[in-house]
Amino acid sequence: MSLVHYTNCPVCNSTEINPLLTVKDHSVSGEDFVIWQCAQCTLRFTQNVPDQASIGPYYASQAYISHSNTDKGLLNKLYQKVRGYTLVQKAKLIISYTKKQGKVLDIGAGIGAFLSAMKREGWEIQGIEPDAVARKNALNLFGLHLDQPAVLHNLNSNTYDAITLWHVLEHVHQLHDYIEQLKNLLTAEGKIFIAVPNYGSGDASVYKTYWAAYDVPRHLYHFNPKSIQKLVEQHSLKIIAKKPMWFDSFYISLLSSKYQSGKTSWISAGFNGLSSSLSALLNKDKCSSIIYIIQKA
Repeated sequence: MSLVHYTNCPVCNSTEINPLLTVKDHSVSGEDFVIWQCAQCTLRFTQNVPDQASIGPYYASQAYISHSNTDKGLLNKLYQKVRGYTLVQKAKLIISYTKKQGKVLDIGAGIGAFLSAMKREGWEIQGIEPDAVARKNALNLFGLHLDQPAVLHNLNSNTYDAITLWHVLEHVHQLHDYIEQLKNLLTAEGKIFIAVPNYGSGDASVYKTYWAAYDVPRHLYHFNPKSIQKLVEQHSLKIIAKKPMWFDSFYISLLSSKYQSGKTSWISAGFNGLSSSLSALLNKDKCSSIIYIIQKA
């Protein structure tokens, strides 16, 4: 196995990087990974992660719901219920910032649920998904043929009115190459929608090393608003809006409580999730996950 060791920040290239937290992979391997932080752009990143060719086994979990569509257990049943609502909200968000109908590219499309929702709105859809099981589920569940990641750099420039990455960017090894290609694929008035966890959230501060959204080593980077801004600015892009993902604080708190105590603590996790969301009402930069709406500068 080859590991990626950073001597410079993956976002801003600063050498002012230092170890910060040791976090366990709770969902697959049980291994410990060290999260470092950049003093310049405030990015946190997982040090010594498996490279792109080696990381596959760390995704080999039946509980990885975006790939398997499982509804086993109460937590996954709740996830499924909430997803039905959030898919409608995501579609409305895309339309409100772009146009009534257009062409959308969804990267990390999972089982294709979001693309299916956009198709119902009359959009021309295309999806990229690295996981073979997820691609098979997308075909069986929604009749969608998703592409493999190699396709990304063969797509036509200036083509897509919307490009979406729902909890995907934190998984991408070639970070700057990816952002630059997304910009190239975008139409002049197009928008990129990037949703990522926010380590500056209230629930992250409560659960600390047990915060489920660290999800090492699958999450290579751990963003906050400042680090996302620093990233996109380097590619002549700008953030035009930030939208909270309200349900994430509850789901992440439930998972985090399970990692912390060995069982899901519904009452305390519900309280922590609610507290996190309430603080985000006053300051979006405190939300558990944030959707960044981005356009060419």
